[in-house]
Amino acid sequence: MPFFRTMTTLAQTKELFRRADAVCFDVDSTVIKEEGIDELAKFCGVGDAVREMTRKAMGGSMTFKKALTERLSIIRCSREQVNKLITDHPPQLTPGIKELVERLHECNIKVFLISGGFRCIVEHVATQLNIPLHHVYANRLKFYFNGEYAGFDEVQPTAESGGKGKVISMLQEQYGFETVVMIGDGATDLEACPPASAFIGFGGNVVRPQVKERSSWYVTSFQELLKELEKI
Repeated sequence: MPFFRTMTTLAQTKELFRRADAVCFDVDSTVIKEEGIDELAKFCGVGDAVREMTRKAMGGSMTFKKALTERLSIIRCSREQVNKLITDHPPQLTPGIKELVERLHECNIKVFLISGGFRCIVEHVATQLNIPLHHVYANRLKFYFNGEYAGFDEVQPTAESGGKGKVISMLQEQYGFETVVMIGDGATDLEACPPASAFIGFGGNVVRPQVKERSSWYVTSFQELLKELEKI
């Protein structure tokens, strides 16, 4: 479904970033090097089938909820498998993200993680980056008492296409933020602007052409953002 947004210029986007009240990061392929759901699928032995579906979802050719439902119905991970994945293959932080988050905190800019991935993995990432857990918005896996897969919480805003924008609207209302910047690599991140004041495309782990084309500021390293914060 097409959406319409006012494109900010490169200079405007940089200025909005410097004076942001809050910066919201996507997690998979942005804050961390990998796609969490693909790693989980690989760990559960169904990597190839799920990777192709992730590609379609990130490219925007399938609704996010449909892609998430179908991928999870293939994976059907247990609670034990999820815990073992985090222990044996913890998410790998993208170079520079730790320094960037530290600098944003020093500038008194609030940092949030808004992810279509799973809260259990994203919370692990947030802890490494000293981001409060109440600043994490992600999907929740559900398990039966015996630990078997029981679906996911479909009422989370991040379970739907357009969900990241809903979270940003909620944050603006809750905290009174005037300037919120969204940073991410995929279609679901791009469509969060508006309500985000500006969007910065990130291609440090994977380049998605339609996101690159539609970003007024597209970076391939967090060092570029750190350099901009030096001007504050």
